[in-house]
Amino acid sequence: MLVFAVETSCDETSVCIMAKNKKIFSHIIYSQEVHERFGGVVPELASRAHLEILQSITKKAFKEASLKTKDIDIFTATCGPGLMGGLLVGSTFAKSLALGSKKPFIPINHLEGHILSTSYNNNIIFPHLVLLITGGHTQIYLLKNFEEIILLGETVDDALGEAFDKVSKLLGLPYPGGKELEKKSEEGNENFYDLPRPMTDKDNYNFSFSGIKTAVNLIIKKNKIDKYFIHNMSASFQKCVTDILLQKLKNVILNLQNKNINISSFSLVGGVANNKYVKSNLSRLKHSHNVDILLPEKQMISDNAAMIAWACIKNYKNKNQDLNFKPNPRLKIND
Repeated sequence: MLVFAVETSCDETSVCIMAKNKKIFSHIIYSQEVHERFGGVVPELASRAHLEILQSITKKAFKEASLKTKDIDIFTATCGPGLMGGLLVGSTFAKSLALGSKKPFIPINHLEGHILSTSYNNNIIFPHLVLLITGGHTQIYLLKNFEEIILLGETVDDALGEAFDKVSKLLGLPYPGGKELEKKSEEGNENFYDLPRPMTDKDNYNFSFSGIKTAVNLIIKKNKIDKYFIHNMSASFQKCVTDILLQKLKNVILNLQNKNINISSFSLVGGVANNKYVKSNLSRLKHSHNVDILLPEKQMISDNAAMIAWACIKNYKNKNQDLNFKPNPRLKIND
């Protein structure tokens, strides 16, 4: 079985051809650079860029794979959540190929793609936790199996990736800010500024990052912004949000253990999982709670079509083949 997948939920345009046996025949990710001068993703420009590049990278993908559309058994695309324009471009494109080839189209939830991404290269033992940290979402899920996915907690305001970008912008760093802040933090003192750590009580699994950004802004107004300030604030902010993630995971693991639900591993997924400091510190759960950290393959960490293809392959028997499925920018995991 061969799957052709499209991912266009934000500012990456990606296509992938994957076989049921995990073999990837081609996988292309095109990152849009048009947003850099605006300091953030502009939805209208993202949609236009998807339109301009999607057909050409699809042709390239089939050429690399030495395949034709008639060889594909299932067409799939991200249908939410995400930016509505991008979702429409990608899903309509994949539906058109499915219709023209007289093959099924299966809509996939972008979050499910991230959640299942570690199962491509890891053996998942249930029950299993997933910490999803991206520019648009910060969530903790409990997986009883690959079909039963339960949301335990999520951000009530900014997503973690969004908070990284906003604080970076306050510090005058270029977009995308998360990578720049991580670089600056390497030369700073992570204990220099004591930033607030909201909602870390043991029975609350939700997150809040907007107040931390406000605290950073207040400190900025009272200080001279030089390279030392930027290094120390970057390091302090990064430590603050990582401490929150670590505390939340500890709370969840201990509370589940009290209910005789033992967790042996958790998956760290989403674009912010690229952050080396975050990965390193969350891996401490192995020593403190005997819980392993699982990571996706590098090509499946940020937004990509390979994770969408894999999610389709993992659960296609339980999915509806629906050419009439409408993209939903607020699609939830069990919708």
